[in-house]
Amino acid sequence: MTLNKTWPVLKRYEGGFLRKIALPLGGIGTGTVSLGGRGNLFDWEIVNRPAKGFTPEHCFFAIFAKEAGKEPVTRVIEGVIPVEDYDGAAGSCGVPNHGLPRFRKCSFAAAYPFGQVSLSDPDVPVDVRIEAFNPLTPPDADKSGIPAAVIRFVLENKTQSTVTASVCGNLKNFIGMDGSAGGPKQNVNIFKTGDHVRGLLLKSDGVAKTAEQWGTMALTVVNTGGVTHRTSWKNYGWSVPVLDFWDDFSSDGKLEDRPLDGQDSPVASLATQLRIPARAIRTVTFVITWHFPNRQTWTPQKVAEGSSCCCDGDPNRIGNYYTTQYDDAWDVAIRTAAALPALEVETVRFSGSVCGSDLPEVVKDAALSNLCNLRTQTCFRTADGRFYAWEGCGDKNGCCHGSCTHVWNYESATAFLFGGLARSMRDIEFTEAMHDNGMMSFRINLPLE
Repeated sequence: MTLNKTWPVLKRYEGGFLRKIALPLGGIGTGTVSLGGRGNLFDWEIVNRPAKGFTPEHCFFAIFAKEAGKEPVTRVIEGVIPVEDYDGAAGSCGVPNHGLPRFRKCSFAAAYPFGQVSLSDPDVPVDVRIEAFNPLTPPDADKSGIPAAVIRFVLENKTQSTVTASVCGNLKNFIGMDGSAGGPKQNVNIFKTGDHVRGLLLKSDGVAKTAEQWGTMALTVVNTGGVTHRTSWKNYGWSVPVLDFWDDFSSDGKLEDRPLDGQDSPVASLATQLRIPARAIRTVTFVITWHFPNRQTWTPQKVAEGSSCCCDGDPNRIGNYYTTQYDDAWDVAIRTAAALPALEVETVRFSGSVCGSDLPEVVKDAALSNLCNLRTQTCFRTADGRFYAWEGCGDKNGCCHGSCTHVWNYESATAFLFGGLARSMRDIEFTEAMHDNGMMSFRINLPLE
């Protein structure tokens, strides 16, 4: 399947290289979820901290395809799991849902922030291309700071007959859990419709609204007609929930809902169906959005009993700027869907300008790919819009606090691309970090006061 000709491409990968690819999808200061080389989603680092290895079960996309006059086929929209991942006792596998069928052929092409995964299988009447990105539009940090993963599926009918196809997204409601601490409690998924989108809002009725892990998520499909959905899966039996989903979706490409039945972490599923004429191409766009407002400081404060403090009584809450721009994850989805065409054009213009330069390819790849650090949990903006960063990230925590000057006064990408964010750092250094005797601290504590 040919690649999107409007998207720039610097590197292509196949075979064993696919196992080591992670393209972070998310905005500046919002956290990310990574697109893997096989088209899989993993490392869900959207809840205010790094979370390497946090891949909740049942977070995947699937396709149903039926060629006229033939039996339908169903696949997870991913390439096959490499044999190296079957490395546990008795051939066990750490990849979620590893027993479900996937596409036999897979390749990956990228020029950050764009990732394209090409999938094909001789037993599936359509080839699939995943096109995933998050807007990156220097020097506008707000447009480049949207808490969203845009995932488009391009379906190409390889046959001489009409194909009925459905694409289904599944997202477990793990609100309350950040990959290190906490847990879901009385979480619920609600089907909603709005301008340009239809989908599910994931929220919690039991997780404390002051918890660092509290917030909302949404799974939506953009500008489409008929959809079916599930607000939860079955809640009993070993492997019964996923098998019940698979049988239901595989029968006709549509979904029947299931009762919540006491689940704290129900799975939300959203499917949209379309007809693809012979040799034709059709697309469907999903958007995953999130909104977790309770970021905590990297230098915890102790407050004496009875004393007052800022931030709604929590001295350690510094908040997130992006959550002040949206009401919740559903608001993010509606506004992002409406602006998506323009945001994509602006992102192509920026990435394409780098890829089209006469710099050596290795320089262009390094310059673009390393920008992803601005959108990981290494960096964040507090509720007042100020920009901060760790020196880097460990698997579960930020590493070396304070926007330290022996790292962030030497990098140049922020100043060249997002001057307002770099200026925010310098302003903090010369005002908040300057002592009366003229010494400047090389680490910033939070809260600033």
